[in-house]
Amino acid sequence: MNYLEKYSFLPNQAEIDSALALIAQNGHEADAQVLETCFSAMDLTTLKSDDTASSVAALVDKVNAFEKDYPQYPLPASICVYSNFAALVSSRRNNPALHTTVVSACFPTSQSFLQVKLLECRMAVEAGADEVDIVLALNAFLNGDYEAASEEIRSIRRCVDEAAPGRKVILKVILETGLLVSAERIAQASFLAMEAGADFIKTSTGRVNVNATPAAAYVMCQCIRRYTEATGRMVGFKPAGGMSTAEDAVVYYNIVKAVLGEKWLCREYFRLGVSRMANNLLSAMEKRQLAVF
Repeated sequence: MNYLEKYSFLPNQAEIDSALALIAQNGHEADAQVLETCFSAMDLTTLKSDDTASSVAALVDKVNAFEKDYPQYPLPASICVYSNFAALVSSRRNNPALHTTVVSACFPTSQSFLQVKLLECRMAVEAGADEVDIVLALNAFLNGDYEAASEEIRSIRRCVDEAAPGRKVILKVILETGLLVSAERIAQASFLAMEAGADFIKTSTGRVNVNATPAAAYVMCQCIRRYTEATGRMVGFKPAGGMSTAEDAVVYYNIVKAVLGEKWLCREYFRLGVSRMANNLLSAMEKRQLAVF
């Protein structure tokens, strides 16, 4: 399948650079409303090799305390953890509006048997995960086997839906744009993931040399726009990896606003994968240095 022909989209680097320069020139500054929107879009993430039940519980407790101590601000969208911590986050959070997000399906490489990936996703959802972030099967995609890469996403989509009767589980597909390298490959992967059932497309795992970039974000948002125009289904966008400052968050806010519009600037369609950024966003909102998370 040539998705670029199907959706009449051929990325051009000069046009991408020009568009990003214009967005930067005309974009919003980090005002209060923009910062709060970005804060509410955070998937507050801990994905360390030395994560423990105690350390994850401590993070959940910090978010619970934040809701009491800063009632004027929205909650982050979710806490993002490894699949084995899904039950802990779901049971310990005070407010179910704070979603439990897991990275699953053999994150971060997606190098394993499909049956293993399906079992991990199913177990995470049965343990309470509201959202599942998986990595595109680059072993198939980069080998030109788009059908195998697509079928894996479709299989995981069916799996998480069957594991959660009566509730919607959000599926995010990580493209690992730093390994795709070219705008054309990023676009092909974006359309493939959306057609296979992704609710969000996400830039990166944060585990490779190049993670989220404005150029990759711009291409992905252009793909989302064209897909939505063709199908009527809105798909979300999540940059992750390599972001730490409030200014970084505003860069991606401005790209989403310019390409997709105001309707996407909510936690239903815009997320930020963050760890270090959380305190920096809160400090910018409060105009004083804080270390809450």
